[in-house]
Amino acid sequence: MHVETVQPHGLIQYAVPIVIAALVLGLRVRRMRQMRPLKLERLWIVPVLYLVLVAVIFFQKPPSPTGWLVCAIALVIGAALGWQRGKTMEIHVDPATHELNQRASIAGVAFLVILIGVKMAAQQGGNTFHFNVGMLTDALAALALGMFSLTRLEMYLRGKAMLEQARAAR
Repeated sequence: MHVETVQPHGLIQYAVPIVIAALVLGLRVRRMRQMRPLKLERLWIVPVLYLVLVAVIFFQKPPSPTGWLVCAIALVIGAALGWQRGKTMEIHVDPATHELNQRASIAGVAFLVILIGVKMAAQQGGNTFHFNVGMLTDALAALALGMFSLTRLEMYLRGKAMLEQARAAR
């Protein structure tokens, strides 16, 4: 008996992730308009979690020597982009309570969406364009680690300075 595997139509294969991403992005953008509390003492959590994730990825299948170089370059680029992304985050200090609040930037989210799109396109076209999808995935993981880490570092430094300034003015 021969069982035939039916592949989904190419359009559906691309449309479903795009629709899901659009819904998530729409919800995220709506939520971004609201001010949220910013706890400086918690900004380290996301970078550490992502560092663990990237370490697991690299441990399971270590990059080649060239891959390590590409990842190092991607980490530096991600750090620079993350610093700029951190600057786009609005941070406010309540003058009475000295509590910090933040509002995320739509530009920061758009940047993340572009990165995801590049990764998806690269995975789909990896064989066509003859580049190493594994190395690209590792590089994007390193880039994201640098970006998430430096975004939060910039926010921490700026938030801390704003708090000190508000307390000194009191």
